[in-house]
Amino acid sequence: MANALKRETWPDVVNLILGACLFLSPWVLGFYGDSAASWNAWLSGIVVAGLAIAALAAFAEWEEWINLIVGIWVAVSPWLVGFSGDAAAAWTHLILGAIVAIVAAARIWLARSPHVTA
Repeated sequence: MANALKRETWPDVVNLILGACLFLSPWVLGFYGDSAASWNAWLSGIVVAGLAIAALAAFAEWEEWINLIVGIWVAVSPWLVGFSGDAAAAWTHLILGAIVAIVAAARIWLARSPHVTA
C-alpha cells in the first residue's frame, strides 16, 4: 500500500515543488523587471502548485491534463508572449515547463496503467 501511494503521489509532489520554483524564479533569477515574464511565472506557478495540491488532496485525472497543458504553455510562452530575449526567463520557463509537462504525463500514465497487486 505504501509503495502504491508513493508511486502515485511523487509526480504531484514534484509538480508542487516545480510550481513553487516557477513562482519564485523572477526574484531568485532576477527577471522580475520583465513584467510579462514575471507575471507568466507567478500565475503559471500558482496554477501548477494549486493543481498539484488538489491532486494530492483528491486525485482527478483532469487535474493532470490541465497541468500538462500548463506545462506546455510555460515551455513555449517565452516565444508566444515575447520574452525570449531574456535568457534567464526563457530558459527557466522552457526547462520548468517541460519538466511539469513530463511529470504530468507520467502521472496520467500511472493513473491509466494497471496496478500490480501482491
